[in-house]
Amino acid sequence: MNRRNFVRSAGAVTASLAFPQAERLLAEGATSDGWRTFEVKTRVEILKSPGATRVWLPASLSRKMPFQKTLSNEFRAEGGAGRIVEVRADGLAIVAAEFPAGVKPVLTLTSRVATRNYAVDLSAPRRGAESGNRAELEHFLRPTKLLPTDGIVRATATEITRGAETDIEKARAIYEWIVDNTFRDSKIRGCGRGDIRFMLESRDLGGKCADLNALYVGLARAAGLQRATCMASASPDRNWNTKALGPRRKTSRKHSTAEPKCTPAVTAGFP
Repeated sequence: MNRRNFVRSAGAVTASLAFPQAERLLAEGATSDGWRTFEVKTRVEILKSPGATRVWLPASLSRKMPFQKTLSNEFRAEGGAGRIVEVRADGLAIVAAEFPAGVKPVLTLTSRVATRNYAVDLSAPRRGAESGNRAELEHFLRPTKLLPTDGIVRATATEITRGAETDIEKARAIYEWIVDNTFRDSKIRGCGRGDIRFMLESRDLGGKCADLNALYVGLARAAGLQRATCMASASPDRNWNTKALGPRRKTSRKHSTAEPKCTPAVTAGFP
């Protein structure tokens, strides 16, 4: 895999992160199993830059998922320098670019991804399902700065899951609590900060995808469920199958979502 390929020409910097089997996936196009390939372009321009400027831009997932395969992430930073940084354990990638004073900061990211609809029957967990690497599962139970699992987060998770016996019952209880108690706040900048302790302490449960999904993930981890947040690209028709979970708010085509990390007893998760 050619992870970083820097090309410098005429004062511009371009870089790409390529992925295995990209050529095969591109050739398939719309396949019989539902995979479709898309190109998503994001352009960031800083209108008022007083000096040297740094820009961070999320790229598509750097690892294969059941619902999404990233074929490539390519960026262009005119007059600047940048690199694609991977957080391998989380499967995340981000473009970090720097522009010197006097240069107009413009960063363009082009991601090529294959996506498909993905649903799991929650009523029929599979016995003997692959549990994955234990260390990897434990990674998604850990607390972070914005996703603490103690204090008010644990107390809230304990209250929400009171009476729930199985992991699926706990996951459903937390999901339903999120749907009933949170709302999308259009005034929040970007995708939100995802500071769940502040949300719970202030009882301000409005936010955007990074806030609401982070709240679910933090509560789930505090309840002992392995969960991760990730950036995913939704299909244009956004035909999500949420029959087992009830109504779900539909958002933009690229947004943060919560991903299950399955144990042998749990083979499905909640969005």
